[in-house]
Amino acid sequence: MSASQVYKNFINGEWVESKSGETFENRNPANTDELVGVFQKSTPEDVKAAIDAAAEAYEKWRLVPAPKRGEILFRIASRLLDVKEALSRDMTREMGKIIAETRGDTQEAIDMAFYMAGEGRRLFGMTTPSELTNKFNMTVRQPLGVCSFITPWNFPMAIPAWKMMPALICGNTVVIKPATDTPLSVVSLVRICHEEGIPRGVVNMVTGSGGTLGDALIGDPRVKVVSFTGSTETGRKVSRACAPNFKHSCLEMGGKNVQIVMDDAKLELAVDGALWGAFGTTGQRCTATSRLVCHKDVVGRFVSMLVKRARELKIGGGLDETVQMGPCINQQQLDTILSYIEVGKKEGARMATGGEKLTGGDYDKGFFVGPTVFTEVTRDMRIWKEEIFGPVLSVGTFSTLEEAIELANDTNYGLSASIYTQDINKAYVAMRDVYTGIFYVNAPTIGAETHLPFGGVKETGNGHREAATAALDVFSEWKSVYIDFSGTLQRAQIDTD
Repeated sequence: MSASQVYKNFINGEWVESKSGETFENRNPANTDELVGVFQKSTPEDVKAAIDAAAEAYEKWRLVPAPKRGEILFRIASRLLDVKEALSRDMTREMGKIIAETRGDTQEAIDMAFYMAGEGRRLFGMTTPSELTNKFNMTVRQPLGVCSFITPWNFPMAIPAWKMMPALICGNTVVIKPATDTPLSVVSLVRICHEEGIPRGVVNMVTGSGGTLGDALIGDPRVKVVSFTGSTETGRKVSRACAPNFKHSCLEMGGKNVQIVMDDAKLELAVDGALWGAFGTTGQRCTATSRLVCHKDVVGRFVSMLVKRARELKIGGGLDETVQMGPCINQQQLDTILSYIEVGKKEGARMATGGEKLTGGDYDKGFFVGPTVFTEVTRDMRIWKEEIFGPVLSVGTFSTLEEAIELANDTNYGLSASIYTQDINKAYVAMRDVYTGIFYVNAPTIGAETHLPFGGVKETGNGHREAATAALDVFSEWKSVYIDFSGTLQRAQIDTD
């Protein structure tokens, strides 16, 4: 094993080993013979050291002028752009999704860094007239302090950047724990932050198990914001842990996203959207198309076209430019997906294609399952209700737009939805009445852009949004400022006559 394969924690500007002295391996999910790297198995003591560093660094970082902070973020973005291909290839090796998608993941981090760099010269507040003479009113943003980030494995650079860049531009400091399945991308992001001028202690990283480190990351009173992306079950625990001290939490959680196909839809385009939405990232996206409701008059043709295209998808290791779908992230996720496929069969859904672990040749070294389509799915089935997080699409039918909207809203989640139709009136009705945080017309349920708010309703989130200027509200507090230059006591609401 070469020394370059062993990666350390980053605390107070230094790469350091865990106090546990223990490490864990990270292997390629497409080929478990390939060791991606060895990472630190951190302890709560390591987390405390990282928070110590972040708390100390905050006192100076919050006073750095925001435009200067923005200049550093601009350099980070430029550096990410320069090494985009190398970062993307490393991400495919550790996460498994195809190289075209990891390039997109890296690009999201680049876009977010550039976007938030620009906010360094904005961070707009407002001025407003006072109700009294010789008095000036305005609002300003102020940072909160130390932010803890717990990030998932499916977007191992984009999501950390979505959290980190707005936090930094607002003047906060950061402790991040990447997913144990994908720590290398965050190591690379943190290294670039350090090399491009982020002061020591402002960005800190510890690797290891969320179960071991979660309490330390959340419970320390010096942590003012916890930003978590993952399952609704874990997000609920994070919310409860933050509640006693009124600690701010930003929760981005599960989804059970739906694509509506109307009878006037361009079916070829709708099939393109379903394939990309359901099987992009091997279905391992919170915005993945997990449900599809199709008008009864076109469902036969649509399913026939969809199944044919799904069977033609090339599956394999993501560094092969011709591969269209990669592996599941690990054995546990593969087992979960296969168990849901068995549930669907037992519940009476008709499996139109897929449904099996892929074996033979290179497949035996990875966690591969074929793209799976169930038809005749009804709303009482578990595969209709529960997030699977894999390449499994459940297809149901409807007769009217109103029924389609009712089916779309029949979920505990509310992240993303889409409709395919050539009728602008139907598109606007669905856009208004489908209750989600994100909505697409004639596009799949995936494809968010960094300059619009990202997040969902119901059990998908807790009201906050990531990306765009909405993210600034997560990582800053408003302060209202009143400046009275009258030289006399003026009592608001009393001395207004």
